[in-house]
Amino acid sequence: MTTPALLPLSGRRIPTLSPGASSFPHHRATLRLSEKFILLLILSAFITLCFGAFFFLPDNSKHKRFDFGLEDVLIPHIDSEKEARHSSRQVIHGVGDHDEHRHREEEESLRDKIRADHERALQEAKEKLRKSKEELKAEIQTEKTKVVEDLKKKDGPKPLPPVPMPKLVGVKDGDPGDPDTKEKRDKIREMMKHAWDSYRQYGWGHNELKPIAKKGHSTNIFGNSQMGATIVDALDTLYIMGLHDEFKDGQEWIKQNLDFSVNAEVSVFEVNIRFIGGLLAAYYLSGQEVRYHCLWIFASLCACFFSVSAVRCQLFQMMEVLGRNWGWASAGSSILAEFGTLHMEFVHLTYLTGNPAYYQKVMHIRKLLAKMDRPNGLYPNYLNPRTGRWGQHHTSVGGLGDSFYEYLLKAWLMSDKTDTEARKTYDDAIEAIERHLIRKSNGGLTFIGEWKNGHLERKMGHLTCFAGGMFALGADGSPDDKAGHYLQLGAEIAHTCHESYDRTVLKLGPEAFKFDSGLEAVAVRQNEKYYILRPEVIETYWYMWRFTHDPKYRQWGWEAAQVSISFQYLYLLFSSDELLPLENWVFNTEAHPLPVLHLGNITLPGSETQR
Repeated sequence: MTTPALLPLSGRRIPTLSPGASSFPHHRATLRLSEKFILLLILSAFITLCFGAFFFLPDNSKHKRFDFGLEDVLIPHIDSEKEARHSSRQVIHGVGDHDEHRHREEEESLRDKIRADHERALQEAKEKLRKSKEELKAEIQTEKTKVVEDLKKKDGPKPLPPVPMPKLVGVKDGDPGDPDTKEKRDKIREMMKHAWDSYRQYGWGHNELKPIAKKGHSTNIFGNSQMGATIVDALDTLYIMGLHDEFKDGQEWIKQNLDFSVNAEVSVFEVNIRFIGGLLAAYYLSGQEVRYHCLWIFASLCACFFSVSAVRCQLFQMMEVLGRNWGWASAGSSILAEFGTLHMEFVHLTYLTGNPAYYQKVMHIRKLLAKMDRPNGLYPNYLNPRTGRWGQHHTSVGGLGDSFYEYLLKAWLMSDKTDTEARKTYDDAIEAIERHLIRKSNGGLTFIGEWKNGHLERKMGHLTCFAGGMFALGADGSPDDKAGHYLQLGAEIAHTCHESYDRTVLKLGPEAFKFDSGLEAVAVRQNEKYYILRPEVIETYWYMWRFTHDPKYRQWGWEAAQVSISFQYLYLLFSSDELLPLENWVFNTEAHPLPVLHLGNITLPGSETQR
């Protein structure tokens, strides 16, 4: 859960690896026959090895596979015959001879598919090896041109259907009244303006600014392209703070320069929470048209999702409509916090465009997860989209898992509390987290550890500190009258995270901190002793202030303001509750506020019956 930030962008990022590049040999256009034969043998051996490994490696009973009838969700490239065959299957297997027989049939069907894929791959390899370098390059260029033309025809600017604007409350002002608090708020606004002016001078149009070097930087999560990520990410913060001239400068840059028709590989997660979330928030706050830009970005995302799948598509090649997962993520698995952090933005795109396909896509992900077994009730961080198995049994409320849980709760809140399916899923997940991950240290600090292969690692990441605010936000509506319990739990997490700041020399919290061997809330490893502008602690202070008005949260926030940058949450912390009231606004994981959709008698799938 991150906030729009500058110098550089702060975000709940996942480590990235730059994709490798390949090139054709320049000294000749074709391969000799002997070389073709060797390459073909290598390819054949590799495919055979993969084919054999699938059947002969031992099965882990803990990694239960869900029915391959859901392959149309995970791997939609299936023929109509297979689709018809799978449509009649049940998803949850029982016990007995009938189930065993059906299971054997499914395994045989899968073997047939793999054999066919094997033969097809070999045939394609033979055909490719017969082509020269020039033929291959021409073939790629033809495909790229076709994609561009299709996108222009399908996704060019079209009149959007008229939709009623949600009731917008608390967009401006938020004067706290108290002179001392107002002075602090004005100082934070001044800090924001200084950061923006510096970016405007030294890094305009780049994704980030390197403040010491005084030059722009374009991180590889956006394909190393100049997409103005800081501009889009900061628009709503500028508007909330009343920096309207700066807002107009950013808006004009977007109008003239924001272009996703570049050949670059970008993170679906980052594009969704920053670009789509940021543009939606700017539209709702200002009432000024930015929806076309949202739709163009979203057209690229959907092209990836519908040609690959929402679960498999964590990275996408914008102009080539290709998708893949991070190579380092448990053998190319999909990451829970990435495919589970789409709901809020997609619901609003369905609302604004009148097209239900966007919402249906994310609901499909929820239905898929509901059918899967969860070890100890926990959601592992990795899901293999090809086998339908969980990857490593690693569960975390911090990096890799965090915003999945956040979006379950916020789906319920954003639906005006009608999406009871989301609320039930959230409550069940939090119950398992409390049972297995939340502990109290010898010194009395409540922390959230990480579950790894049946064991609790007594380590908490800075990213996990957002959970204090999440527990407070979800307290109202908790089952069994546990609202007080979850508000207290939020306060305990806030205290622990404050201690992680207070126990350092610079009063900045480390990336991760331990609770064992007599050490509590302190970093142990050298690679955990750093701070990268993460806002989760300030975020929790703000939520706790809104729900309790305990002055210590403002005091802690002001301490952090002396040494860190997390402008939006700090500004809200020192504003009155009338600015973006939580009854009317829900913040996405990048702190972009989206209005609650008071849909009246309109019911979306997964919601209660008509009200």
